[in-house]
Amino acid sequence: MCEFPYSELPGRLLSWYNKNKRDLPWRADRDPYHVWLSEIMLQQTRVEAVKAYYARFLQVLPTIADLAEADDGLLQKLWEGLGYYTRVRNLKKAAQQIMTEYGGQFPNSHAEILRLAGIGPYTAGAIGSICFELPTPAVDGNVLRVITRLSACADPIDLPATRRTITDALAAVYPEGACGDFTQSLMELGATVCGPNGAPACLLCPVSDLCRARRAGHQTHYPVKGAKKARRIESRTVFLFRCDGRIALQKRPSKGLLAGLWELPNHLGDCTAQQALEEAAQLQLSPYELVKSVHAVHIFTHIEWHMCCYEILCRSASSAYTWVSIEDLRHEYALPTAFRIFLKEELE
Repeated sequence: MCEFPYSELPGRLLSWYNKNKRDLPWRADRDPYHVWLSEIMLQQTRVEAVKAYYARFLQVLPTIADLAEADDGLLQKLWEGLGYYTRVRNLKKAAQQIMTEYGGQFPNSHAEILRLAGIGPYTAGAIGSICFELPTPAVDGNVLRVITRLSACADPIDLPATRRTITDALAAVYPEGACGDFTQSLMELGATVCGPNGAPACLLCPVSDLCRARRAGHQTHYPVKGAKKARRIESRTVFLFRCDGRIALQKRPSKGLLAGLWELPNHLGDCTAQQALEEAAQLQLSPYELVKSVHAVHIFTHIEWHMCCYEILCRSASSAYTWVSIEDLRHEYALPTAFRIFLKEELE
């Protein structure tokens, strides 16, 4: 059950962290808006990729009040390329909660932080400890990996009980006055030393002598994960309709995958080049040339899209679509990565 002398960790990790922490933009201060934004952006996204998004977002929306009032299209554009767009919709909802329920001041108790839209135990733990010095662990994949290796714990990390056990054990040893740094030291150790996908850098680890997995030579055996459910595969036909230098877009439904975002026209199932031209004609687009077809795969968390995109030149711009220029796409319309791949050269 992940038993380990947790009380040994704060002293060693804090000393190591103070000497070795990375210089990251969201560590420049402890403003809860900044910490919150960075933690949401960093979910499922690499640190290096987030840096530019973080700076641009705060340049456009420097305060929670600005975020609460932001236009949805602007938010989608600021988030374009990060994926998981539910995150940015929840950011706005939570900002509106903060403005209406807390007078624009970020709540400073763990229970109240958890009430905000899109904030779960990990993010609430990070904000609470880093910004308000609360003894609230932020247990993510990095921390789970560190602790299961240190304790040689074979409990699957995707079980809620495993996460609760580790969270409770860490909370009991949180150092008063250094909660934020302790949270970040655990994150930093997992991100830079005790990494995934291969052997960890044990010679650089400040607690390697305590590590039970290292002692047994089993570092790569941990963490243990339960069996993953196979992703569902969907075949989709995508259309890149062009007319007078503009491209056809349509809005996705307001609920479900990529809810409310712009997309290239598409539908389930495969079709031949001839069928693609016939569909364009039925849509009254007056197609006159099929330029090319491109195959691509886009992977979501639970589903894979296997796509064939037909680029078709048309004489008529049907009012069923929104027709935009490449310049419009660059600056105004947020197009998810699943569809941007078919316009990659033009948008770069």
